[in-house]
Amino acid sequence: MFKRILFSITAFVTLIACDLLTPAPARPAAPPPTLTSTSAVIPTSTLAPTEALPTETFTLVPPTDTMTPSPIPVVDSLKATVNADLLSCRYGPGPDYLYLYALRGGANIKLIGRTDGNDWVWVDGKNKCWLNAKFITIQGDPQTLKVVYPGEAKLPKSPYYPPTAIRSATRSGNNVTVEWYDVPLRAGDEEDANMLHYIIEVWHCQNGQIIFDPLATNDLSITFVDEPGCSQPSHGRVWVQEKHGFAGPTDIPWPPQN
Repeated sequence: MFKRILFSITAFVTLIACDLLTPAPARPAAPPPTLTSTSAVIPTSTLAPTEALPTETFTLVPPTDTMTPSPIPVVDSLKATVNADLLSCRYGPGPDYLYLYALRGGANIKLIGRTDGNDWVWVDGKNKCWLNAKFITIQGDPQTLKVVYPGEAKLPKSPYYPPTAIRSATRSGNNVTVEWYDVPLRAGDEEDANMLHYIIEVWHCQNGQIIFDPLATNDLSITFVDEPGCSQPSHGRVWVQEKHGFAGPTDIPWPPQN
């Protein structure tokens, strides 16, 4: 009996010991936490489109050879000396206007004006008159004198005769022909036997420049050259000349270029 009890106790103790020594079955390892990759949305400031700054555009202008001529200075007067033995001084700026008086060689004179187109200059004095600059020595440039004809310098008017009237003004190429009506003179109203009855003043184009020509004739028509190519228009007028003065002027209706 005693042996059965001892055996039972021994067996019970053995079972307990075995249970203590046998490791408990391992629990399956918990799976690692799943990391959910969440991209954090970082707010970004929305930049408004910037306005493009204006840029300067530089346009290169090619140089030109055209030079603007400087204006010629104007003087009130110039001194001059007569070179010819006896030089005619006339009422108008040309050799066929009425004669006023003569200047002797070596005379000192003062010039106060010119025409815009020929070589005649206006002489100061009690009786102002015109002479040809080719026969005097001028102290200075005559182109610096102011233009006084037509304008300030005037022809003496005839108290006895009317102006003429233009019959026609025609063109054939560069040749212009002007015709007018006769204004007969009474006997003795000529300055002398060489006086020409009509003065035709024309500002006409030659070689690209306007030239002033006081033409004279006893006829009732005249023909002259007027070329194209001038920046200013050509024009002209007719005077009746007699010993007391000039009747007119009568403007010429200028024929256009063909």
